[in-house]
Amino acid sequence: MPPWSVSDIKIVLASGNRHKYEEYTDFFASLAYASGERVYLLNSGDFDLAPSDIEESGSSYEENAAIKARAYARFLGLPAIADDSGLEVRVLGWRPGIYSSRAASGGDGDRISWLLGQMDGKNDRRARFRVSLVMAFPGSRGGARDYFSSEGVCWGNISRDPSGEDGFGYDPVFVPDGHQKSFAELGRAIKREISHRAIAMRGVAILLPHVVKYFLAYCG
Repeated sequence: MPPWSVSDIKIVLASGNRHKYEEYTDFFASLAYASGERVYLLNSGDFDLAPSDIEESGSSYEENAAIKARAYARFLGLPAIADDSGLEVRVLGWRPGIYSSRAASGGDGDRISWLLGQMDGKNDRRARFRVSLVMAFPGSRGGARDYFSSEGVCWGNISRDPSGEDGFGYDPVFVPDGHQKSFAELGRAIKREISHRAIAMRGVAILLPHVVKYFLAYCG
């Protein structure tokens, strides 16, 4: 038997990123609606087949997130949620932005090394994480606004050295405002409350049951 009930809202995360899935799962598990509905998040890895080689050809976070969410929703026949995010550093002209995951070849450590190299000798460490979260539905056909979206921004500063193990991406060098430790040191509980992704997800959560029901009833 599946772990969800008929009344649960089932959404697939349009990402193969395990860390991102854990963040979303933590958040949705904390939701409780008065109507008794729950949000059950499906991992794209739970399916034998899933979209592959999706080209993130958009010029903004929202466009890239919409491309991914629409592709998964159409392919799997389920509401799909996707995000695109990036680190924006003031002294670098708000780069790397939408190219954050492609700023340097290799893994997270290579990209962190690239970033710290770019900022070597610079005293201005101001930065922000920005994300656009998009929910698309099986009936989405690429219209101007055939999806629901939310944005989140988290301000902070770039440290001079990486620290912490509980994170991914640029987390080891991003120290959010109001804290003295990096996201990778603060842990999932705090990140779930203050991160850019948490802010965007809260924007979705309030209206989630109503939006899902509307799109499935009238736009499917």
